[in-house]
Amino acid sequence: MRDHQVKHIIVTGGVISGLGKGIAAASLGMLLELKGKKVTIQKLDPYLNVDPGTMNPFQHGEVFVLDDGTETDLDLGHYERFIDVNMTKANNSTAGSIYYEVLERERRGDYLGGTVQIIPHVTDEIIKRVEKPETIDPDLDIVITEIGGTVGDIESLSFLEAVRQFQQSRGRENVIILHVTLIPYIGASEELKTKPSQHSVMRLREIGLQPDILLCRTQHPLTDEVRQKLALFTNVSTNAVIQGMDAKSIYEVPLLLKKEHLGGIVMEKLQLENVTTDTSQWQQFVDHILNPEDEITVAVAGKYTAMVDAYKSIIESFIHAGVDNRCKVNIEFIEAEDLETDQGLEQVLGQVHGVLIPGGFGSRGIEGKIRAAQYAREKKIPFLGLCLGLQVAVIEYARNVVGLEKANSEEFDEHTVYPVIHLMQSQHQVTRKGASMRLGAYDCVLKAGTRSFAAYGETNISERHRHRFEVNNTYRKQLEAAGMIISGVSPDDELVEMVEIADHPWFIATQAHPEFKSRVAKTHPLFREFVKAGLAFKDK
Repeated sequence: MRDHQVKHIIVTGGVISGLGKGIAAASLGMLLELKGKKVTIQKLDPYLNVDPGTMNPFQHGEVFVLDDGTETDLDLGHYERFIDVNMTKANNSTAGSIYYEVLERERRGDYLGGTVQIIPHVTDEIIKRVEKPETIDPDLDIVITEIGGTVGDIESLSFLEAVRQFQQSRGRENVIILHVTLIPYIGASEELKTKPSQHSVMRLREIGLQPDILLCRTQHPLTDEVRQKLALFTNVSTNAVIQGMDAKSIYEVPLLLKKEHLGGIVMEKLQLENVTTDTSQWQQFVDHILNPEDEITVAVAGKYTAMVDAYKSIIESFIHAGVDNRCKVNIEFIEAEDLETDQGLEQVLGQVHGVLIPGGFGSRGIEGKIRAAQYAREKKIPFLGLCLGLQVAVIEYARNVVGLEKANSEEFDEHTVYPVIHLMQSQHQVTRKGASMRLGAYDCVLKAGTRSFAAYGETNISERHRHRFEVNNTYRKQLEAAGMIISGVSPDDELVEMVEIADHPWFIATQAHPEFKSRVAKTHPLFREFVKAGLAFKDK
């Protein structure tokens, strides 16, 4: 028998996609944590991919990687950053993974020859996913579940039906629904229009779900008249119709929602004791974002710059590092292919205070990235390489300093004469793309006296990874003899994890993705020191 009843909040969305359900869920989680509740958040996505790992960044944005190696939706990055809790595989499920599990059971004969149907087999599996966090952590007080997509999508129907069944079995005092919707403003008539939200709730109610709270995204404050009208036509109490105003920073959203008393309304509806909260530290963090004392510009030379959500965690890590350094970090997203000429290099990188090369796959734009690393090295511009960024830095150094003119990665040239980057031994037998890379948290041992060690302040660290290729140990001695420092290695000394350059003010590259671990309360040390180096470079 459970000691206490775990409460559930289901977050749905209507009218259009992209309303910020993930930020709303993360903000609510933060507010409830401040009320002394142990909270976790999960995302249920209706698409049929088993996970986002093989999806094009131009379509879906960043693939966020967890400590346990799970490749997830980028919203889990917001969850971790806002509530400072490490997510696990249990915090992200897709329709593909759910159908996969149901079909595997059918193949094993678990259904004893019965007809496999959406109801009850698929909906039962969805309910299991909703319940899973509380089975893993019995001390949880509240589970927030974000349903991807919008109400009315055919893909979402089985998820919403599962929520209906789940709420019926647990009781409405234990399972509430927060519906995020849009209140558009019509400039010609200078009116806020409630009809799209009315229709969105109507679709929910047709499925058998009655929202308990409406979170209305709007560019203009909701009048009492608008709130009352929404309450009347959606059957939601007037005080539970709250506005979600556009904010200058996503980190301002929890403070705006606190002013709307969202946390207290949720506690009341879940029949939990409401307590006052102190958001002064969060307010200070936001104040530092909105009122910086200085600013720098950093170039991010990437391959997916037309879709900046592909670099969401990098963007947020720079915000955190900017706060630590009391400065604003302006990010110039540069398409790597534009850096393949001398004119492009000088025009783009000649005015920046730092160069970052992020992760990526495939050969497109690689020569531009290599030239960017060379430019940063030769011009003594602070440089940070992430995952592919380390490999690019090693290729550039091997070509232009060690003298291995045609050095390359086997990923880009299978027959390269000098494969300074090659396929990891563990990857040689891999034939399936999904969830088959070196994924998740791996330990690293840092070399004392290096800038990497100075940044972290400790010898043994752990970072999240997502890669198939690595530095070829055959060339390690040549690289080190030419002045490249291997500043971090795996505990068995088999894998190069971090490198830096001795005669450069600040040039560090890591095989990991440190951006996945930066939090509001814990700025990642590499980003913090990179921004500090950028400020010093600017002052010169």
